[in-house]
Amino acid sequence: MDTDARPALAVWKFASCDGCQLTLLDCEDELLPLAGHVRIAHFLEMSTAEDSAEPATLAGTGPYDLSLVEGSVTTAEDVLRIHRIRRISRRLVTIGACATAGGVQALRNFADVEEFRAAVYASPEYIATLDTSTPIAAHVPVDFELRGCPIDRGQLLEVITAFLAGRKPNVSAQSVCFQCKRRGTTCITVARGIPCLGPVTHAGCGALCPAYGRGCYGCFGPVPHPNLEAMVRQLRHDGMSERDILRVFRTFNAASPEYAPVPRLIAEETTHPAAEEGPR
Repeated sequence: MDTDARPALAVWKFASCDGCQLTLLDCEDELLPLAGHVRIAHFLEMSTAEDSAEPATLAGTGPYDLSLVEGSVTTAEDVLRIHRIRRISRRLVTIGACATAGGVQALRNFADVEEFRAAVYASPEYIATLDTSTPIAAHVPVDFELRGCPIDRGQLLEVITAFLAGRKPNVSAQSVCFQCKRRGTTCITVARGIPCLGPVTHAGCGALCPAYGRGCYGCFGPVPHPNLEAMVRQLRHDGMSERDILRVFRTFNAASPEYAPVPRLIAEETTHPAAEEGPR
């Protein structure tokens, strides 16, 4: 009989590059103290040891107090597996752009998957995949979404600590622009006319790219209720073509529902350009 009273933590992988799981391993100094308070019951990136063997398409027996899920749903087996994980997890948190927005692989959602499959694989008939890459929340209820490609380790530790303590995670929903102001970075759009997605992108990266003279390209996904109309107008003003504007939105978070109006807004701005500039 297991007498370990520590909360059980499980980390699961779906379609992804493993980068967000590695962020947890990169915590290093913080990871050992965390392990003293949490029983890591399933984390194949770290160890093959687990409470019970995981069948190929499902999951262990659980229950798990907290499950962290990386990756998007891209196969029929993924659908079955995520429902199983949800049933055996008291709390389920999705980590990273793949799990929260379908990831870069969600570019398939705007193209012909059969063409991709035929171009990439020598024997495409052996490849079973869905036509779309979808976030975990499209299939099961999610208790919290942690954005980023990859996620920020400080935010990850805050989320784990918060759920184990029974409180709401203290993760800001502000934009990258707020982080630019806090670190004293001059706005690169105002000062140098560099296109930047900072106003509509979720904070979490520490405004790293603008600090080094590069426009934000949205790896932490959209803020709640982004002002996309003003953003598209500003990008046009800064010299970006229709194709380039669509491209910068269709990267790590291509399938984010918040970005769905972008093609329409690009067409409207091209047909009827605004008389005034977008907000600075």
